[in-house]
Amino acid sequence: MSIFNRRNAAIGWLAWNAAKVLVKHKAKDAVPKVDIDRRRPNKSAIALLIAGTVGVAAFWRSRRRDDDPFGD
Repeated sequence: MSIFNRRNAAIGWLAWNAAKVLVKHKAKDAVPKVDIDRRRPNKSAIALLIAGTVGVAAFWRSRRRDDDPFGD
C-alpha cells in the first residue's frame, strides 16, 4: 500500500484549497478598514501608515549615507 496515491492526492488538494480560502478570509478581516461613519481610516490604519512612512524614510536615509563616496 503506497502513501502517495490518487485518493490521498485529492484529499490533500481539497484540504489545501480550503486552507487557502480560510487564510484569505482571515487576512481580509485583519486589514484595518475605513470607518464608515466618519469616512476616514481608523486609528490602527493611521498608525500603520505613519510607521511605514518613518521606516521607509529611515531606510532611504541609511542607504544614502552608505553610498556617499566622501564619507560625510
